[in-house]
Amino acid sequence: MEFIDPALLTYCEDHSTEEDTLLKKITRETQAKVMLPRMISGHLQGKMLELFTKMQNPKTILEIGTYTGYSGICMARGLGKGGKLITLDINDELETMVRGFFEESGLAEQIDYRLGNAIEIIPTLPGPFDMVFIDADKNNYARYYELIIDKMNPGGIILADNVLWSGKILVEEGKKIDKDTQAILDFNSMVQNDPRVENALLPIRDGVMMARKI
Repeated sequence: MEFIDPALLTYCEDHSTEEDTLLKKITRETQAKVMLPRMISGHLQGKMLELFTKMQNPKTILEIGTYTGYSGICMARGLGKGGKLITLDINDELETMVRGFFEESGLAEQIDYRLGNAIEIIPTLPGPFDMVFIDADKNNYARYYELIIDKMNPGGIILADNVLWSGKILVEEGKKIDKDTQAILDFNSMVQNDPRVENALLPIRDGVMMARKI
């Protein structure tokens, strides 16, 4: 998932605001106790999400894919007074851990953590949203996007993670494309050709698509 030279990555991290004790704890416990720990947002992406949130000053954020709560806490830290983060995840096995981290963050009152199928939950949410972070099952990225785009305020930002898909989006001629890679390719193309947004694909970590609703 990392495309940057390790020495350059270390340099970037050394020149970014340091992770605090809680974020380091979440990283350690995710690596020790949870399958696929590489799914955690991590230091650089987490700080990017926090800073984007502070710049956007959203009233309501929707996160699709809570995982162990790292990214949610980063975004919640950027919320202003009265702001809310709604975060959705289907994995109830992580609930106790995640709720514990949210409580420890001191931001639990601003975080609405819901378990269930996001495809079913999103239509029940009234919106509007000022910011959305998509970091869940890749096959449904396009469906999530279509479910949220009409619920976005003008000027609202959609961020989608893993859109470089470990470089698999650069398909060699004649090579078979797996379904997850195809889903990401289709999603990136859909956003690129959507007249409702202006967008930029950022080569941060595993790639972040940023789309601003016009």
